[in-house]
Amino acid sequence: MAHYETLSETICARMERARREKRNSPYAFDDAKALRRDPNPHDEATVWRPVFIRDADKILNCPYYSRCADKTQVFSLYKNDDITRRSLHIQLVSRTARTVGRALGLNTELIEAIALGHDIGHTPFGHTGERFLDMLLFAHTGKHFAHNLQSVRVLDEIFPLNLTLQTLNGIACHNGELELDEYRPAPLASFDVFDARMQACREDLNVIATLVPDTLEGCVVRIADIIAYLGKDRHDAEKSKALGDVAFADMGIGTINAEIVNNLIVNLLENSFSEPYLKLDKAHFTALRAAKRDNYAVIYRSDAVQTADKTIAAMMEQLYDRLLNDLRTGNTSSPVYRQHIGYLDKPYYNKHRRMPYPETEKDVIVADYIASMTDDYFVDLYSYLFPKSTLKLQYVGYFDGRNPS
Repeated sequence: MAHYETLSETICARMERARREKRNSPYAFDDAKALRRDPNPHDEATVWRPVFIRDADKILNCPYYSRCADKTQVFSLYKNDDITRRSLHIQLVSRTARTVGRALGLNTELIEAIALGHDIGHTPFGHTGERFLDMLLFAHTGKHFAHNLQSVRVLDEIFPLNLTLQTLNGIACHNGELELDEYRPAPLASFDVFDARMQACREDLNVIATLVPDTLEGCVVRIADIIAYLGKDRHDAEKSKALGDVAFADMGIGTINAEIVNNLIVNLLENSFSEPYLKLDKAHFTALRAAKRDNYAVIYRSDAVQTADKTIAAMMEQLYDRLLNDLRTGNTSSPVYRQHIGYLDKPYYNKHRRMPYPETEKDVIVADYIASMTDDYFVDLYSYLFPKSTLKLQYVGYFDGRNPS
């Protein structure tokens, strides 16, 4: 039987009183303290377009944002619009985080900006593609690739959007793979400190686990990321039929998406209202961790989900080597020039860059290009460059019961 927890009367009354008196949390981030890398007058806040609404607008209009509609969340190679793609996940994180932020009296405009940008750097084929691209980039350069770092790179360097430090740091620190029972923000002094941390992460991926958002709003997005995917991935497993008849144990927060989202949010609000931190009680945190382990065992590590991994890895390696060679030989007819560098090397973008994009390290250009691809673009580009290859990715249609291979 489904169970949905409710907020206590005490917390409900306190929230109602705060709302009636128009009191925000004393820990909400103040717009006036926002920092931009370039103090461009064009980006100054106005009465109708405040600082973080500007950030959200910039992210939504970033050319790479629309590509998230055809990037894998968990299940690749399914022609089924009921299965979550990266763009829907981003919207779910934004909605979940804004719900929590509004209830806690936080800066929901900052929350929205962080949430909208948090996964814009994701590769095709989800974490599978991310893992393989990291291996390739590290083998060539000794530097790592991670989607949160790439999200920052997309919004701060590939497209120099001049976002605030608070939005960029929240994006960098979202790490939905690392759950904590308590989240406390750690103030960040400057862009110089932020840039040094990003560089340290590229040199050692373990440093990512030490990143902490500098605002309570960033902390909200971080836990909302987990809440948004935990139950939805189970829903997608059922819709895809890739795993057959799947069953999940109730760890104490429910088994279906609606229960999990409701019960985790309720407990989070119960334990975090008017506090300088976000917290789940011990029972709910233990249940969240157990449910996440269950997802890994049943979904993420299943053969049905990973069935095409070897093919994707082989295709990505060939693409990487071919595109890198095209850059080294100056083959300007290559798609890496025509559809990537040419797309980015525009006077408008270069006017605001710290350096012209074509001067970027060649391996990084290749990684940028591959990361920017949608699933379908990756498949089409591979077929275009390697028309005689025996490597193929088979999509599963609406009426096709086969697994992708």
